[in-house]
Amino acid sequence: MDARNGIGGSLTGLDLRAEIDRLRKERNAVILAHYYQKPELQDIADFVGDSLDLSRKAAATDADVIAFCGVRFMAETAKILSPDKIVVLPDMDAGCSLEDSCPPDEFAAFRKQHPDAIALTYINCSAAVKALSDVIVTSSSAEKILSQIPADQPIIFGPDRNLGGYLARKTGRDLILWPGVCIVHEAFSETELLKLRAEYPDAPIAAHPECPAVILDHADYVGSTSGILAYAKDMPGDTLIVATEPHIIHQMEKAFPNKTFIGAPGADGNCNCNICPYMALNTMEKLYIALRDLEPRIEIEEGLRLQARKSLDAMLAMASGSVGMGDLGPVKVTGD
Repeated sequence: MDARNGIGGSLTGLDLRAEIDRLRKERNAVILAHYYQKPELQDIADFVGDSLDLSRKAAATDADVIAFCGVRFMAETAKILSPDKIVVLPDMDAGCSLEDSCPPDEFAAFRKQHPDAIALTYINCSAAVKALSDVIVTSSSAEKILSQIPADQPIIFGPDRNLGGYLARKTGRDLILWPGVCIVHEAFSETELLKLRAEYPDAPIAAHPECPAVILDHADYVGSTSGILAYAKDMPGDTLIVATEPHIIHQMEKAFPNKTFIGAPGADGNCNCNICPYMALNTMEKLYIALRDLEPRIEIEEGLRLQARKSLDAMLAMASGSVGMGDLGPVKVTGD
């Protein structure tokens, strides 16, 4: 029996919530949960939110340990920003289809094919790809950062072609797109969405920009997970169709109990295919074990961490308006 994966009888009878609270205090740990995590993980977390916001909040604490209930690139970002803290991920197999679509060696080769281009890279990528990038962006900061880059500057945008395509259409910029997609947002069905809209004709649609254009074209609001939550507060009417991973609805229902939130359907007419299989790997049992054993632990070689930190710092500086693109030097991709 493998107790580390929550299999077998060693966890039977434990009050997991109480044990996690005990270990949180003993380890001086902060627990983070992304909006796409199971409700029980969101409810036990110290902070719930978008990936970068969570990492920044954790960095601002005096915690010794960060337990990140999310996926691997998110926990890596936390480690990049908090190198002196122990960062654990409940399940190290919790990856991301966007990260998987963009291996560092292939991204480096792609950059060499476009030597005059800078790399504006979505945060949903590995630390190694961040280190190969000039500026990291989030779905909420991408447009603001893109607007600061000279119009004649060639730009590689990856790894999400849907987000890149959305930005290109909205700004009129010609972007060199890496061909990655999020398997969750790619699963939404235009046909089923239109059926749902016919059933609820007065309900607006809020969609994440990782969705394909055929979904975004029907959206009344397009934005990040935190942006969609903000839209839910001020939207017209009391019913919202939500085209992103459906676990975000848990936070919507907690914040706005008098409103109705409906997950946009996949091709089979329901939302099951739109639950992120990577996020779903994290469980209360695995969170308990991660806090108990301080494993699985995120480790990043210091040189790689510092290079990845540069692209994150560039994003934070440009998003705040403290520097422009002209103040930042491009990453030089070398080697075979």
